[in-house]
Amino acid sequence: MTNTLCARKHVMEGQFHVSDDPNLVLTTVLGSCVAACVRDPVARIGGMNHFLLPGDADRLQSRDAERYGVHLMELLVNGLMARGAQRNRLEAKLFGGARTIFKSSDIGAMNAEFAQRFLKTEGISLVGKSLGGSSGRRLEYWPVSGRARQNFVGDAVPLAPRPAPVAPPMPDGDLELF
Repeated sequence: MTNTLCARKHVMEGQFHVSDDPNLVLTTVLGSCVAACVRDPVARIGGMNHFLLPGDADRLQSRDAERYGVHLMELLVNGLMARGAQRNRLEAKLFGGARTIFKSSDIGAMNAEFAQRFLKTEGISLVGKSLGGSSGRRLEYWPVSGRARQNFVGDAVPLAPRPAPVAPPMPDGDLELF
C-alpha cells in the first residue's frame, strides 16, 4: 500500500458526493441522521449521502427536500449510475440512526429502518451496517475501496443487538469495515 495522502471531503446534512478518486476519503458526523455509503466495486466508484429524516413523498415538493432520505438515496444511486455504476453491482454500508434525543420520537430508528427498506426495495446489497445506539459517530469512507471507519462520540450503548461485525474492532475502539 502506498503512503499517498488522502484528500478529504466532508458531506454535510442534506448532501451527497460521488467519486472515483482512490485517494479521496468522504467524512461526516452523525447523530440520528443516517449516511449511506454505496459503491460499485467493478466500476470502482462510490459515494456517500447524509440525511436527516426518512423519506416522505409528500414532502419532496418542499424547498427542503434535500433533508429527506428518499431524495438523497435517489440522488446518490442516480449519481453513481450516471458515472458508470450498474445497479445490480451496487453494495451499501449504513451508519448512524442513534437515539440522541429522548424527549421525542425516535427519528434515528425511523431513518435506519427507512434506509434498510430502501436498499431492499431497490435490490442493493447491504454489506455492512452500524445503526442505532445512543451515541453519535464520526465516519470516514473511501468510496473506491469501500473501506469505512467510524469513531463513536460519547458512550457507545446500542439500543438493539448488533449483527455480527464485518471486521473486528480496532484496539483503540475504532471500527473498520473493508
